[in-house]
Amino acid sequence: MTAEVVGETCEWTVSGMDCASCAAKIRVAVERLPGVSNASIALMSEKLTLVLAPGTTPRASIEAAVTGLGYGIGAARASKAKTLVLPGAAAPDAGDHPLNAPAQATANGNSAPWGLDVPAEPHASWHRSRKGRLAIGTGLLLAGAWLVKLAANDQAAGLAFAFACLVGVAPLAWRALAALRAGSPFTIEMLMTIAASGALFIDAAEEAALVVWLFAVGEVLEGVAAGRARDGIRALARLVPKTALLEEGGVVRQVAAAGLRIGQTVIIRPGDRIAADGKIIEGRSGIDESPVTGESLPKTRGPGERVFAGSINAEAVLRVRVMRAAEDNTIARIIRLVEEAEAARAPTARFIDRFSRWYMPAIVGVALLAALVPTFAFGQPGEVWTYRALALLLIGCPCALVISVPAAIASALSTGARHGLLMKGGAVIEAAARTTQVAFDKTGTLTLGRPVVTDLVPLGADGTELLALAAAVEAGSSHPFAEAILRRAAASGAAALPAVGARAVVGNGACASVNGAPAWVASPAHAAREGVLGTESTRRIAALEAEGKSVVVVARAGQCLGLIALRDELRADAAEGLRQLAALRITPVMLTGDNARTARALAAGLGLDYQAALMPEGKVAAVRALAAKGRVMMVGDGINDAPALAQASVGVAMGAGTDVALEAADAALMRNRVADVAAMIRLARATMANIRQNLAIALGLKAVFLVTTILGVTGLWIAVLADTGATVLVTLNAMRLLGFRPERLR
Repeated sequence: MTAEVVGETCEWTVSGMDCASCAAKIRVAVERLPGVSNASIALMSEKLTLVLAPGTTPRASIEAAVTGLGYGIGAARASKAKTLVLPGAAAPDAGDHPLNAPAQATANGNSAPWGLDVPAEPHASWHRSRKGRLAIGTGLLLAGAWLVKLAANDQAAGLAFAFACLVGVAPLAWRALAALRAGSPFTIEMLMTIAASGALFIDAAEEAALVVWLFAVGEVLEGVAAGRARDGIRALARLVPKTALLEEGGVVRQVAAAGLRIGQTVIIRPGDRIAADGKIIEGRSGIDESPVTGESLPKTRGPGERVFAGSINAEAVLRVRVMRAAEDNTIARIIRLVEEAEAARAPTARFIDRFSRWYMPAIVGVALLAALVPTFAFGQPGEVWTYRALALLLIGCPCALVISVPAAIASALSTGARHGLLMKGGAVIEAAARTTQVAFDKTGTLTLGRPVVTDLVPLGADGTELLALAAAVEAGSSHPFAEAILRRAAASGAAALPAVGARAVVGNGACASVNGAPAWVASPAHAAREGVLGTESTRRIAALEAEGKSVVVVARAGQCLGLIALRDELRADAAEGLRQLAALRITPVMLTGDNARTARALAAGLGLDYQAALMPEGKVAAVRALAAKGRVMMVGDGINDAPALAQASVGVAMGAGTDVALEAADAALMRNRVADVAAMIRLARATMANIRQNLAIALGLKAVFLVTTILGVTGLWIAVLADTGATVLVTLNAMRLLGFRPERLR
């Protein structure tokens, strides 16, 4: 039995978050409020999302909880959400697949067009922010205290330093108390408050003021670094123009791009950015898709071909029919993928989160022991060991450790999106980095997916009748073979016969009732099982397949009427893509439902292993068998590939693939390039290397300064540098991934 929970999915934009611990404090605070569930906060996109049960906590209370912690929060957006929960089970994730999920609706019923709030104005400069003003103010007070020290006596200087310390630590103490009330007792603000207060208590006011100022400067640097890391995601949302030229009734007028509806016609002038995903209905022009897919060379597009929102029309005027609403266009889907992928934490990140939960209390315990044991057990000076304990508190803050993974993951996701490599999150990146084998589908993956009819072999009907019957069965199908047959029939003037009940026979072909008799277009294997192949037809099939062609059998009422042979050309970069995989010590294999002879001819030209004549369940079994030898990445584009994509360690869909494949996949290649498989793996490996570097920086610095502090070599101000310095270094190191070029061979 299920219990139905009805609520609102609410979303806010939160500003002022610099690291993962900020996000954790906000999440803990809102989760404690009645009626709040499924709370998640994305650091890089600055979004707080939760499900709020009706009649419980007002939205204003949630906003007050966030502002009470010292963060800014924008107006709420909400949409009705209905979740079915099994008794005793956790609620499922609210979002659908990032590439297909609809945008959240706003409170007034309008949709958020791009899936990301982009400020109308740039973020304030660091010196205008609250943290920036605090750093400048405490710095001026510290400088003034030093002047007092030079011009007056030590007592006056001590008061000046104490005043500078209190002014700087007061906002920290306020935030620490707010976090304590919200359920987060172990925060860096609390540690800083204790350390500064303790330093004043042991008459180290000068160092206390210096520590507070250094911490303020460190927070400013963290904020600047985090803002730079977010710029890549914000830039995506700015790709789509705000206005479009709408044509209605022969009249062209300018409208808001966010209000475009499916089926409307827009005019795209040379030099304009395309305002919506659509299909060209008139005109031919070069389209620069680099802002969307990262493809550097413009592609010529004409009537019937698709164009993406955010691309640039380079040459001629185009009339484009809108195929996707603003909230579901390519840019919006990419942004949602990046945002939701950020929430899909990597296993390493989850481990570090668990580690930090006991690490920080342990550090507090060690500091307390350091203050008490040497003094009371060994008669050491209490002031000296209290000072060292306070320094231990500051060094022990896990900020750098906690942000080491999400900062690298967010940078990698942003870089991947700019280069047409979309991944669902840190877990996918980790799995891709460990890939040892890549399994490719053939049609639409290694090949262009636009086969052409090369041979017609009439056996029980003439060529025109053969095409007319095949077109009747395949009418309405989106399979590449069906589209090729329909194109050939149209070009030959063979009108499709009337047909009813057309349906796909997965893995075998299609069937329909034509003029009251069952007819089908199917694979030779299926035709053989149906017993309609004779000696001549079998011989002709073998000869065509030996030439590397795919063959379908056209039959009606149990009689073979003829054969249609098709050939699908390899993608231009297929051989190069496989060579790059070999350079990465990764073994490629082709899994195809096509016959063995055709597969052998194609595989021989590419120099890879293959398994042929596989039904969808056969591909799943093949992937499972490969997984016994190592991590498997599956690359495909069709409905038949969806089960295998889900079975693989990493499922990758070609960007032009079906929605089913995109939903089942963990990643997508927007440029439809085989070489991008190797590029994705290079980006994943570079990201994991960056994470290892970050962990070494965070843990290494802490280990060194923990020892030196215990020995009395370093003091409070060095402890702050060790903490904030490590956080800044980790963030800057992660930002290096923003400039990574995945396509560059290493």
